[in-house]
Amino acid sequence: MPHLTAHLPESRLAGKEAVLVAALTDAIVGVYGEWARGLVSIRLAGVPGGRYAQGGRAVDTSASVVLGVRAGVFDRPDAARITARLGAALTDAIARVAGDDLRAGTMVELVASPPERTFVGGALAV
Repeated sequence: MPHLTAHLPESRLAGKEAVLVAALTDAIVGVYGEWARGLVSIRLAGVPGGRYAQGGRAVDTSASVVLGVRAGVFDRPDAARITARLGAALTDAIARVAGDDLRAGTMVELVASPPERTFVGGALAV
């Protein structure tokens, strides 16, 4: 189950939530395939002004995406291609919706979860 949390400056996110959710979902589906659409879980977090910093100073041109994926994706022979596509597609989605000046400051982190460490509704997700 691909699940992602995106942190963006609140000023860049407000009013664009639905469009951003659609763009991020489409980005993941573009890599994994249509079968994944119903499994994509997204949480958006708006960061108030002055609470995003780079190099010791407040900025509004940074965003971060943490995408939880099954650990097995990193063991595939095509892992480098898949992870590069995910990073690029998610960055493109953020830049397209929230402003291209966010592109250079967008960080995408892929976090691996072994199958036995993912739970949904209190039960192990299979």
